[in-house]
Amino acid sequence: MERELVAMLPRLRRMARALCRDPEDADELVQEVCERALRGRAGFTPGTRLDSWLYRIMQNRWIDRCRRRKGEDTTVGLEDVVELAGSDGRRQTEDHLTLAAVRRAIHELPEDQRLALVLVTIEGLSYREAAERLAVPLGTLMSRLGRARRRLVALLEAPRGAALPQAGRSGP
Repeated sequence: MERELVAMLPRLRRMARALCRDPEDADELVQEVCERALRGRAGFTPGTRLDSWLYRIMQNRWIDRCRRRKGEDTTVGLEDVVELAGSDGRRQTEDHLTLAAVRRAIHELPEDQRLALVLVTIEGLSYREAAERLAVPLGTLMSRLGRARRRLVALLEAPRGAALPQAGRSGP
């Protein structure tokens, strides 16, 4: 049983972290479960699933902890409240919408401009590396980047469905 218990530790830790959300509390819970299992090994029926038995012990210990905490004084520090507040849902939604708009606009660029923009801004290549990868002169790459950026701004600033001027010359 001890060997199987040791083999179960990673799974027990994952389960405890899911319950506790705090690594230190989770480790304490795993320790309590192991102690209780070793002390109460007579309660384990050989031939049954050890993991189910251990998870049941963990769940019961977790419920006991929660009940105990309900009765405790719950004074919370200001720094804890700030962490509990989470992120601004409106801001997150706006960020997701902006990102989606940028993706759509990038896909509307001519291929040569899109490739130049992606290599430099997303892949992080230098202008020289991007020019080499595309097998174009450095000046051509810079021209494509300039046109791509101007087009992106126009696409992102235009009202949805508005007609925009053509993408312009795609260059050599």
